[in-house]
Amino acid sequence: MRLLIVRHGDPDYTIDSLTKKGWREAECLAERLAKLEIKDFYVSPLGRAKDTASCTLQKMKREAVECAWLREFHAPIRRPDVEGKEMIPWDWLPQDWTKEERFYQYDHWFEPEVMKEGKVKQEYDRVTRQFDLLLAEHGYRREGHIYRVEQANRDTLVFFCHFGVECVLLSHLLGLSPMVLWHNFCALPSSVTTVVTEERREGIAAFRLNGFGDISHLYAKGESPAFAARFCEDYGSSTERHD
Repeated sequence: MRLLIVRHGDPDYTIDSLTKKGWREAECLAERLAKLEIKDFYVSPLGRAKDTASCTLQKMKREAVECAWLREFHAPIRRPDVEGKEMIPWDWLPQDWTKEERFYQYDHWFEPEVMKEGKVKQEYDRVTRQFDLLLAEHGYRREGHIYRVEQANRDTLVFFCHFGVECVLLSHLLGLSPMVLWHNFCALPSSVTTVVTEERREGIAAFRLNGFGDISHLYAKGESPAFAARFCEDYGSSTERHD
């Protein structure tokens, strides 16, 4: 089985939709996905993800299942250097979060007090539990860190969602701390991440990352990548986002 996790196009967060550029990205993406044989589509209930999906769905004359758990991951924390404001767990200064060794560990990233206060693990478990239920419907039932194959297949499933929740899904499939994914990986708008099962022994499958954050569909159409989700490449870049 193959999973394609798609981040929405360049966002206009003020209206929970896409910028003009985001719509162009969604059209480029639709041309790419329309060439594939796709079993099922799943989409976040948020506007920017639904709008991104709409171009592909209209082109292919298909529908998507809306999943509440695919919305952007929501478990705000109180970042130590920001007073009186709740923050998303993946917007944290490197010089601060990297001091906590447990953040690098799959079995311990949720133990620091800031994570407990934000109930981040509870939300993580809620999302991944729903994700596993869906995978079980498609023939792969989780047992520990692997998946028991109840109905082997080569189906392709597409998930239109958001960066934060994408990292949660990858963390769960690959056994990695989401903190490492949230802070050290960057999935640009409209990017496609591919995860594929490997069944080296009959009935036992593991998921393997085949490609992360691919935006070749943009380059194919001469569309430059959006800067959304990134911070300045060097501090002197006054036109790029610092914080």
